[in-house]
Amino acid sequence: MRALPRRVTIARRNLELCFKALPAKEREKLLIKNFESVGMGVLETGIAWFWSDRRLRKWFTVTGYEHMESARAENKGVLLIGIHFLTLELGARIFGMLNPGIGVYRPNNNALYDWLQTRGRLRSNKTMLDRYDLKGMIRVLKQGEIVWYAPDHDYGARNSVFVPFFDVPDAATTAGSYMLVRSARPAVVPFVPRRRADGRGYELIILPDIGHELYDEGKETVATRMNRAIERAISLAPEQYMWLHRRFKTRPAGKPALYGKKENAIESNGE
Repeated sequence: MRALPRRVTIARRNLELCFKALPAKEREKLLIKNFESVGMGVLETGIAWFWSDRRLRKWFTVTGYEHMESARAENKGVLLIGIHFLTLELGARIFGMLNPGIGVYRPNNNALYDWLQTRGRLRSNKTMLDRYDLKGMIRVLKQGEIVWYAPDHDYGARNSVFVPFFDVPDAATTAGSYMLVRSARPAVVPFVPRRRADGRGYELIILPDIGHELYDEGKETVATRMNRAIERAISLAPEQYMWLHRRFKTRPAGKPALYGKKENAIESNGE
């Protein structure tokens, strides 16, 4: 934590904003666990990108796979809600071993890292799409593909709506989910790649399809219900979520900033 003081400040602020009812001492314990998880996540990225399928299969179990089977039985595309857990890379690799799909990502500014990231993610998936390529996502969803999509970060005011996220009543939330659901009408399946509490591997938790809650609804309703689904997923392993990004950096006109000058000075790829 000492090596990342600004990130600690951001994470602490996010926990304060999202869990106002949680005592400060409990939030601080959660913060410490979260940064322990950050360190583990770096190692797990290496596992995701470089371990063989045979070796990796010994380290995970799957819960709720019947939800995926039900979605596939309807011959629909699947919008797989990939939440920004610190186990994100490992979760995508494991899921792809079961059902290869299409990843959505932001190309990295560092060419070498971008090459490594793409190579690692294609170990068990078909291809990658730029996160702004909504037309491409709609096309492959209509073709019955699985698309990994993460709607839980702040992507700016453009094409976003302000709806509740945990205890923050007006979090900027991408309207991309609304456009994908309206145009392709896929199954919408959240999943959680959770590190086991006993340290003995990982559990991939596939949650029920929420598509029926989103069809024919407006932007704000879709974004609100998507955020609620993300909250439920995060609650399964809050210490393993990526709290160190400025989730609430974009504010409605006239509303005060939620971060101080030090946090707002940070510029990083993907934040």
